[in-house]
Amino acid sequence: MSESIKEKAKISDLFECQKCGHCCHGETTVSLDADDQQRMILSLGMYEEEVREKYWRVNGSVVQMKTKDGHCIFYNKNIGCMVHTGRPWRCCQWPLHPSILTDEINFETIRNSCPGINKNLKYEEFRSILQRIIDEQEEYTY
Repeated sequence: MSESIKEKAKISDLFECQKCGHCCHGETTVSLDADDQQRMILSLGMYEEEVREKYWRVNGSVVQMKTKDGHCIFYNKNIGCMVHTGRPWRCCQWPLHPSILTDEINFETIRNSCPGINKNLKYEEFRSILQRIIDEQEEYTY
């Protein structure tokens, strides 16, 4: 095998979720697109009307997850996300948001707020690995 062949980049090189809930904290949550809604409905094994009533805040065409005790309604301090397989695509990307590829200040802000980010990597190393992950996968999630 050639030395020029690089080992496949892994999300775990950059990030391992600590289930701290920091990214799930706040009085608002991410908006759910139609795919997010369907994925969540399937993951929960419930009818759309039930999910809408119990878990979603709907304002016109904007659908978001409700909050409870200052966190996303799906956050549980003992297990993390209770709908992990059905979570929105924005949650799937976080904290490895593509904006950190071009904005070192944004990278530092995210790194300082997320205990799961690999603190041993300098920005350029982190950026290089994340770019490889994005290039290798059409859709990346952790």
